[in-house]
Amino acid sequence: MKSIWFFDDVNLFRKLCPHKFKAYKANHSFDAYKKKDYIYFEEDSSNKVYLIERGKVKIGYYSEDGEEVVKAILTRGELFGETAILGETKREEFAQSIDNGTNICPIGVETMHSLMRDNQAFSFKIYKIIGFKLKKLERRLQLLLFKDTKTRLLDFLEELCEDYGYDCEKTGDKVIPHPYTQKDIACLIGTSRPTLNILLNELKEEKIIEFSRKEIRIYKNIA
Repeated sequence: MKSIWFFDDVNLFRKLCPHKFKAYKANHSFDAYKKKDYIYFEEDSSNKVYLIERGKVKIGYYSEDGEEVVKAILTRGELFGETAILGETKREEFAQSIDNGTNICPIGVETMHSLMRDNQAFSFKIYKIIGFKLKKLERRLQLLLFKDTKTRLLDFLEELCEDYGYDCEKTGDKVIPHPYTQKDIACLIGTSRPTLNILLNELKEEKIIEFSRKEIRIYKNIA
């Protein structure tokens, strides 16, 4: 089930951005955001869908206690705000740039519907992606509510392996190059960075993983 949450080389940006369609190119532009800039807030009007051309975007919401809950951290080529396609009128989440130099391709809902009407295969793919994302989000929120932190981390590593991992030819280990900082991962599994660092080092001492800034290796004997 490769790239349900992440799109990697499939990269919807190349296929969907209105710059690729002659009829829409003239009236379309990119939006640039700096780190901590918001693309939209909760309760904003849902009238656009967005594609990431460059950078990273955090999707989340605030609980009744005012605590931030991070639903996803998205990277180049990924789609967000897609519930507007399904008839959502107001945002139930926020979207925030967490990278300097984030570039976003905004697509009006009417434009999106027009593109989907003109291409049934593309339309089916969009609905399929939305369905996969909703299922994966539901699973992640269940983990946040009912599982301990170490279990959440192990589950997240399994996700990363599905989305980014490959087998090392020399050792048979699972190698996972990924776009996340430790702060990103901590947000996604609902813990603090110090706690994450402790857990990663515990897994390292147990010879389950090895990790560096941009790569995690899961040893063959437990992969």
